[in-house]
Amino acid sequence: MGTMTGKTVLVTGATGGIGLATAAGLVGLGARVGIVGRDADRSEAAAKQLRASGGHVDVFVADVSSQDEVRRLASEVLTAYPQLDVLVNNVGGYWATRHSTVDGLERTFAVDHLAPFLLTNLLLDRLRASTPARVVTVSSGAQAMGRIDFDDLQGERDYSGQRAYNQSKLANVMFTYELARRLAGSGVTANALHPGVVRTNFGREDSKGWMRLMLPVIRPFMKSPEDGAATSIHLASSAEVEGVTGRYFANSKPKASSTASQDTAAAARLWDVSSELVGLPATPNGYA
Repeated sequence: MGTMTGKTVLVTGATGGIGLATAAGLVGLGARVGIVGRDADRSEAAAKQLRASGGHVDVFVADVSSQDEVRRLASEVLTAYPQLDVLVNNVGGYWATRHSTVDGLERTFAVDHLAPFLLTNLLLDRLRASTPARVVTVSSGAQAMGRIDFDDLQGERDYSGQRAYNQSKLANVMFTYELARRLAGSGVTANALHPGVVRTNFGREDSKGWMRLMLPVIRPFMKSPEDGAATSIHLASSAEVEGVTGRYFANSKPKASSTASQDTAAAARLWDVSSELVGLPATPNGYA
């Protein structure tokens, strides 16, 4: 791992699981780390744990299912950090039943895709000013089963928790590839990753009955959060990936993503639709 002394990193969804382990790993490498969580008490508890090792940790509280909250978060980050070297889009979730956000959007798509899409775009100028800089987005092996249903992105006509999750994780990869294309030559790289199947509280808020039955059985065979965070830490810090962009990684190695994720026309369309949904201007030849 490369040293991160003097580097500033923002990690979303960092109060537990992979996000907290990612933050801990980067703090251990000397980075100043901002952690984002939706609950103030949990966020402060996570920061206290991280600071115990002498790390410099900042807390940002935001419920990223709300676009107003994402915009407030971005404003606070820009005020706090004159330099931002790495953004780790780690936040994500799974809901078995359909939930609407305060913006009237389906929660899985809003949290797993639109939140990182909006936050990244709002922080891009700061990342560009801090080059070389990196955007790391946590996807999942579920991207291989995903399909972008442009006719029913919000699952209004037919909702399935697994299908919504697969779609959002595919969207993470397509967003990453399109971002890399738009930022080519800028000094900001963008990569996505599969962390593996990790022992976390993922999906506990609203899970299927079979998931609740199976988790205790398969839990001993799942990765620890620390192992799950290894690829995120690698992409955020390693000299091996300096300048590498538009790639998908698993176990800290490049891996081919699904055929659907390679569809450049669909990725450009997804970018335009996402921009409209979060109120960003269409930018066919650049970033929002």
